[in-house]
Amino acid sequence: MTPRRRSIPFEPRPWGGFSTLEEGPGYKVKRLVVEPGQRFSLQKHRHRAEHWVVVAGSPRVLINGRARRLKPRDSVTVPRGAWHRAENPGRVPVVIIEVQHGSYLGEDDIVRRQDDYGRTGTAPVSRRRK
Repeated sequence: MTPRRRSIPFEPRPWGGFSTLEEGPGYKVKRLVVEPGQRFSLQKHRHRAEHWVVVAGSPRVLINGRARRLKPRDSVTVPRGAWHRAENPGRVPVVIIEVQHGSYLGEDDIVRRQDDYGRTGTAPVSRRRK
């Protein structure tokens, strides 16, 4: 039997975008795409940690001031509260599977230190945490 593919919405961002593949209590799984020459903001999260697995491309990642270049099948953990970013210096899209885990996983749990697209500061609150 061939698995059925379901349509998964893609959330565009200036650097590429993401799809949420699955989520449940305390976790969320995303597929991130970083386009060539792009990077997302230098950011941290107050309520979650992330684990990234590279599936395509060769991103440069920065975590708490430490830079390293990753290749497909490499993985890295971003601790809660760590300043981090991923950038794509290559010619093909970078694809990362991101597993988030924490007490709150909303898109508004982002504090930006630096952003190429003018989005510095805290992300607007879209829903209140209870």
